[in-house]
Amino acid sequence: MSIKRMFWIMTSLMSLALLAACQPQVVEVEVTRVTTETIVEEVIKEVEVEVEGEMVEVEVTVVVEATEVPDPQGGEIVESSFADISTLNPVLGSDNASSTNYSLMFEGMATLDPFSGAVVPNFATWETSDDGLQVTYTINDGINWSDGTPVTANDVAFTFDAINTEEVASPRRSNFANVADWEVIDDSTLTLNLAEVDCTIPANVATQGLIPAHVYESDPLNIPENAENTAPTVTNGPFAFGEWVPDDFVRLDANPDYWNGAPNVDSWIYKVYADQSAEFAGLLAGEIDQTSVAPGFVSVVEARIASGEDLNMKKWFTNGYTFVGYNLANPDNPQNGWDDLDGDGAYTEGEPPLAQDPHPVLGNLEVRQAMANSIDYTGIINKVAFGQGGPTVANVWPSIGWAYNNDIEPYAQDLELAAQILADGGWAAGSSTNDADVAVLEKDGQRLEINLLTNAGNETRENIGILMKDTLDEIGFDVTLEFIEFGTVVEKLLGQTYDVVIIGFGGGAPDPDDSSQFSYLNDEVGAGFNFVSYYNETVEANLAAGKAVPGCVESERAPFYYSNQEEIYNDVPYNFLYVGLANAVWRDRLINIDPNPWAFRYNIQDWAITAE
Repeated sequence: MSIKRMFWIMTSLMSLALLAACQPQVVEVEVTRVTTETIVEEVIKEVEVEVEGEMVEVEVTVVVEATEVPDPQGGEIVESSFADISTLNPVLGSDNASSTNYSLMFEGMATLDPFSGAVVPNFATWETSDDGLQVTYTINDGINWSDGTPVTANDVAFTFDAINTEEVASPRRSNFANVADWEVIDDSTLTLNLAEVDCTIPANVATQGLIPAHVYESDPLNIPENAENTAPTVTNGPFAFGEWVPDDFVRLDANPDYWNGAPNVDSWIYKVYADQSAEFAGLLAGEIDQTSVAPGFVSVVEARIASGEDLNMKKWFTNGYTFVGYNLANPDNPQNGWDDLDGDGAYTEGEPPLAQDPHPVLGNLEVRQAMANSIDYTGIINKVAFGQGGPTVANVWPSIGWAYNNDIEPYAQDLELAAQILADGGWAAGSSTNDADVAVLEKDGQRLEINLLTNAGNETRENIGILMKDTLDEIGFDVTLEFIEFGTVVEKLLGQTYDVVIIGFGGGAPDPDDSSQFSYLNDEVGAGFNFVSYYNETVEANLAAGKAVPGCVESERAPFYYSNQEEIYNDVPYNFLYVGLANAVWRDRLINIDPNPWAFRYNIQDWAITAE
């Protein structure tokens, strides 16, 4: 490659008088070289410089700049998991496997800064009124769907309409609790009007992945049961749908017209394995370019990296937690969390919480307290998670430092205390025994029996379940373990037809508002994330007040979340086990990957595969 550079000629061979008399001259020097590093070298070159009519030979310092080498093109990236998708529609999604896939096809107006978590513009800008009650979004020019149709404010409005249509049963509906309405001003502009200030709007609404109105004929009722939900034909992200073979893989193909630059690779593969062990075997066999390894395999990866294998790993504490969730309502009679006074089946402003039929076992606070004191939290972190996690005591992520309540005393395993709590609550030995040959406790004819659910293939959660069963059986519980496919777990949770679950929550912006999990407005059978049917009047009030602080000043919001953490800690709808370490691993052949805590694939269009 021949590159022409303009260089200033600086000489040390001429006298001071000559330098004073002559101005530095620009000479075009042709340098023929390819180098990937910037270097400085001195060369002697005869150049025509007029100095009193004579030719002089001067010493020229030449800076040879790095030659820009284009990224490799083509190939496919293989990522992996042991959980399959349930949908590819961002309006319907409620699980991480689905989100990982559809977020590469359907983008929102805003996104998260990958290293701070702050909400930043993606392909739109916005302005908020002085009173905080109106937000106006403007979509940038040149943003198109993969079929060439422009992304417009009508797509934004349609997405919002779909989320708020009862028949669609979107789990995102709670994000609009304080939204009065929205109005399309023109093709590029939409105004969102709020009933009251809501500090969560940028994170929960502006980042929502959009869906194309024209594909659904602008009618939300065309969304349920639509083939587009698992095989979308039109997208606006870096990838388009290619193929889905259930329990095997999803293939996404590069979108050559992506507004932020076409991906370097031809396709991205989401490979599904039976469990974490099979997935790790696939990594070692070279089948996988990038994955997150289970805690038990981290030391193996570290050893292979130390021995020179072409692997890389980066760790950070995740934004979320692993927890035990307790269904407080009767799983044989799932009900929405509000009293449906108008009989329309949906929440209407002002409808009060419903006093639900309680779970026959877990509806008793002393049972949940006993379980909280029976769990070996330290053992789970050190032995089951192999040290790949940190303790947490409450519902706010520790990464949100300004809102995390460090004053709460963590639960610790105390089996004597757990047994005493049960005895004080009226539970006494019955005539039947459990798998440990221990008498099962009873109260008013009700056996202390529960089903403990988690997703098959997640060996860490399975081992936590086994540990919990062994411990609980020793103090008089009768625990049945149920390890089933992840999509079925999600169905049982949202349908509220389970007893106890080991699961995790995470992702999203760094905001402590968790109305989606603990407000009765989101206790909606089939759709809501408050699948434990939790209601606490103080928590409800704090959730409303915490996101309505004028100016969203963190120090003024924090007391509401401190209070909620104490309330939830005492009520025990969850037991918080630990915050996990993300262990991102990738092969050397995958370049330009930039792992981070908040938006792992933010630059996926730049990822490339080098030649073997």
